Amino acid sequence: MDILHDFPYLTLQDIKGLHYDGFIELKGALYRLEVKVPASGSLSEATVKCDANFTRILNPFSDIIKQRLSQCDSLHGFLKEIQSIAENQLDRNAVAATDSTMFCRQLLDHIELLGWDKLEYVSDDFREVHMVFTDVARRKHVMKLYTGKQYPRDCPKCSVQLPVKFDLHWSAHATLTDAYGQFEVSVDTFQDFWNKMAEIDAKTWVLEPEKPTHAAKHRRIAINPSVSVQITVDPNNPRVLPDCMFLGSDQAIKPLRQSMNANISAWNEESGILDNLGRLLNVTFPSPATSTKEEFRLECGICYSYRLEEEIPSEVCNESRCQQVFHQTCLVDWLRALSSSRQSFNTIFGNCPYCEKAMTVKLMAR
Repeated sequence: MDILHDFPYLTLQDIKGLHYDGFIELKGALYRLEVKVPASGSLSEATVKCDANFTRILNPFSDIIKQRLSQCDSLHGFLKEIQSIAENQLDRNAVAATDSTMFCRQLLDHIELLGWDKLEYVSDDFREVHMVFTDVARRKHVMKLYTGKQYPRDCPKCSVQLPVKFDLHWSAHATLTDAYGQFEVSVDTFQDFWNKMAEIDAKTWVLEPEKPTHAAKHRRIAINPSVSVQITVDPNNPRVLPDCMFLGSDQAIKPLRQSMNANISAWNEESGILDNLGRLLNVTFPSPATSTKEEFRLECGICYSYRLEEEIPSEVCNESRCQQVFHQTCLVDWLRALSSSRQSFNTIFGNCPYCEKAMTVKLMAR
């Protein structure tokens, strides 16, 4: 019989030739297989059972196998097709395994060239690599690379914490050492910027961001419990006057704006940002040495909390006897719920929830 000749490890289970059980040989290895055709002889209604390993090989082709069951003229032809499909898949798996081995070996060579001391993390599949660099101020910087199937021919994806966009320059012959070198040069470029930001973090109460990253270019600094200034520093030129935005009631921030405009020519690029701002604004910034941060963490007058996810109170009532602070989100929702408020373009007009004095809130893009 053709089936038993081509598949000698299968055993006929009935005299009609409708039930076979045993093994099928694929690339020199045996896999368990049982095929049972109903008495009607219809292959489309046949059942096929395989061991776990054979099932994993055939899984991607389950739809094709079902289709061939209904189209083949004989059980022998169907078994030959299963054998062909499985052997082709094994060939593809062998090529993929070889490629994976070559990829891992090449990446390990690149890590050896770079030095294991510069490595912080490598995923089990070698697709994610974290390299660490410590700058002259002992600040730790991490470069995360995500390698693709065509590494090193294709440029890996890159994630870094830098204040400007980092473009990794790559070639088909590049290595981790090349990427690390570019990252090191970029980190060294921003030493003056990070030194200036570190001074602000150490000597003032920074309200936002709560945990600054190396990429953060702005700081919201407390001036008094109801007034703060948000500065945005140019990382490429951190010694020039930063962009400043005052937050507080109009009455409280008006003299600060006037003082800055009057003294702006006194900005000295040889001095620190804090010294310059203090001189321009004619203020002494509260510091951790003389105050606690709780003095400047005013709660929202609507939700009675300080931090609302990433948002802190930034809207202040202009009435000098009130000066209640609110989260912008809370205040916008409050005013929209009132029939007396109105909106014109991106501005909502209404009344303070505490003192009823007129308030305007500009909607920020979310």
